[in-house]
Amino acid sequence: MKPDLDMNSRITITLPQLIALREQLEASVRRPALSRARLSGSYRSQQRGRGMEFAEVRSYQNGDDIRTIDWRVTARTGKPHTKLFQEERERPVLVALDYRRPMFFATRGCFKAVQASHLAALIGWQAHKNGDRLGAFLFSEERHVELRPQSGKRGVLRLLQQMVNAPAWQRPAHQPFAPQQRLFNTLIRLRRVARPGSLVTLISDFSQWDHQVEEQLILLARHCSLRLIFCYDPLEASLPQNGCYPISDGHDQGLLNSDDHSFRHHYQQRFTDHLDVLSQFCQQQRASLLLCATTDQPMDCLRGTGHGRDNGGRS
Repeated sequence: MKPDLDMNSRITITLPQLIALREQLEASVRRPALSRARLSGSYRSQQRGRGMEFAEVRSYQNGDDIRTIDWRVTARTGKPHTKLFQEERERPVLVALDYRRPMFFATRGCFKAVQASHLAALIGWQAHKNGDRLGAFLFSEERHVELRPQSGKRGVLRLLQQMVNAPAWQRPAHQPFAPQQRLFNTLIRLRRVARPGSLVTLISDFSQWDHQVEEQLILLARHCSLRLIFCYDPLEASLPQNGCYPISDGHDQGLLNSDDHSFRHHYQQRFTDHLDVLSQFCQQQRASLLLCATTDQPMDCLRGTGHGRDNGGRS
């Protein structure tokens, strides 16, 4: 059951709040029924890429894999040279966090952006516990922030501080907007940041999902383990009980009539279709899909015991 939150904590985040999530994570880890894999989100996709880091170049020897030949050094010296690699001891964990305007919405629980921030913080603390290097990619209409993977507690605190200081939290309330920042363009930049073999978690409502977004994620999944966390508000899944409800986009106002059964069914079907697209994509790409409503407990979502289940499943 999700603990009661005051109104301010439902619409914004604070550094002490995000730091305190470490204690919640530690308490969950101490439960004997929970394994490290479950708390890591139960990645089904295999590690992509080499999973190795460059060590040195030496002269080619019989038996060396020709795919590791350093052609630049070979051309410069006139003698074949090969690259040597060593296994990475720390795996890069990259969190991509959506702070675009549609994420600052909720009818129950907390803003999708607040929920996404809690999820990102928990993933960060879990990466620290596992000895992984944590990086991040925060994106919104105002700016993009790229944090290169860094190990230790300092890497987590750096992410938390960037989340709290994001200008998206300072936007004027109830202002009309046009979705200018495309998710497709963001993913192009994300692919340039993610190193082969990284664990990449994208936290979003995927409101701009299209074929271009899929193409970028397919390219990303070729070399990285990919997990999508779908944040949504219960109102986006189904309409409230029969009645007329005032609505506004920040500029125009109107009434939403939920008495029409056909309209209610069509409304709910759109959400179901959107979720099916995400599920099918993750199944095809061997990626993980977790669902997290604004009323859910983030820890339950990461364990797969909330609304979402691993590999695109739904409860």
